Amino acid sequence: MKRAWIAPILFFLFLAVGCREEKRISLQGEEPVTPADFVRFFEPLSLPYTLSDTSLRTKPGDSISISLANIKAMLPDSVLKKIKLKGAGGRFYAIGKITVPDGETYLLIGQHSRSASLVVVCAFNKENKFIALLEALSMPRKKDISRSLVIDRRFLFTLVQQRKNNEGAINEGKEVYVLNEAAANYTLIMTEALDEKPTELTNPIDTLSSTHRHAGDYVNGKMNLVSVRDGRKADRISFFVHFEKKNGSCIGELKGEAFWKNPRLAEYRQDGDPCVLQFQFSAGAVTLREQRCGSRRDPDCLFDGSFVRKKKPRNKKKG
Repeated sequence: MKRAWIAPILFFLFLAVGCREEKRISLQGEEPVTPADFVRFFEPLSLPYTLSDTSLRTKPGDSISISLANIKAMLPDSVLKKIKLKGAGGRFYAIGKITVPDGETYLLIGQHSRSASLVVVCAFNKENKFIALLEALSMPRKKDISRSLVIDRRFLFTLVQQRKNNEGAINEGKEVYVLNEAAANYTLIMTEALDEKPTELTNPIDTLSSTHRHAGDYVNGKMNLVSVRDGRKADRISFFVHFEKKNGSCIGELKGEAFWKNPRLAEYRQDGDPCVLQFQFSAGAVTLREQRCGSRRDPDCLFDGSFVRKKKPRNKKKG
């Protein structure tokens, strides 16, 4: 009777041990693991996520170390040259990952030595192929400036700098990046200077042609922009919309193409995206109306609103 129990018990013990060994992944070896195992090794991070540069002073544990062989297997040589820390004493380590549903995965990778540290954000597509790298944090830094990386639920990457002024108040500057998979880079979409200069909004379609009669920039305050440019074909326009409402606490942004429904009405509607955004043009203005665009903005505000066309600067005649 006792022997009858031995076989099932041994079976489950072997099964448990086998599963545990199958899940255990190490990136410390000189033989690179598969790209899937490399990505799987990183622990998921919850959004919003903040990483301060003060955390770079702590020496990372051995369990999260990554060998140079594994780094070289995942990152192109041209990208490795951009990582500043080189030579003996510096080692790579895994910080965590953020996965976009049905989209890309972001891996936060650190490099640490006795005298310096660096954190980069590497983007990989669904096939675990490298897309782009963003240099996020580094040490040493200026003594009076602290830095941090903030990643929000819209997968925007904000590099924040803070410094105390003479009155003891804290001045803050920031750069906001978003992954541009088609261009294989991180695009800077907004900057706010640390020295309290007015915030500048970067228009990613500013250099596109603007021959259409409704093409131009429409504004409603410093940080509210509807930029319209010529489309790839005559039946559409290219657009970029950015707004900040409620003193900057509610932000929305959308970039894409809208198709003409009539001479004054263009509509953004894309397969797989519930968001519908209409552009109603009038003399010197455009009015936006949205339907189900919650994934493109914060929950407490809408794209709806009117924007006045910005006058183009006139070129002064010589002589």
